[in-house]
Amino acid sequence: MIFDIIIYVFLGIGVFFNVLAGVGLLRFPDVYTRLHAGTKCTTFGSIFIIGSVILIGFKNWWSGDLNGSVLVIHSAFALIAILLTNPVSAHAIARAAHKSGVMPAQAVIDELQDKPTEKSTRKKTSSKTAFSKKEGEQ
Repeated sequence: MIFDIIIYVFLGIGVFFNVLAGVGLLRFPDVYTRLHAGTKCTTFGSIFIIGSVILIGFKNWWSGDLNGSVLVIHSAFALIAILLTNPVSAHAIARAAHKSGVMPAQAVIDELQDKPTEKSTRKKTSSKTAFSKKEGEQ
């Protein structure tokens, strides 16, 4: 009885955060804030929904159904995949948007605006070290 209440509470929290993510995608002004809503809320919502599925699997496994253990294992792997891929994909999309020139809607400071790229920094330092080695030899 209490186990079922915990499962329903987890489902309710998960659905709430996934609905919140949908509202954030519709209401936020630019790609960066939409990514934030879409990834943070859906990740958190997915944790609770998959957590409730894992609890259902444990409940079935405890009652003697061996398919409950398979449900727990598959749900745990899905949760791990979501936890790994959601933030990485959001970072890649935000980085691509910034490199494409998409600016935040109401940003006060853009710390990435004038930063040199990694390639240009490497070229400058490697040419300086090569020049100083040649000077030292003579």
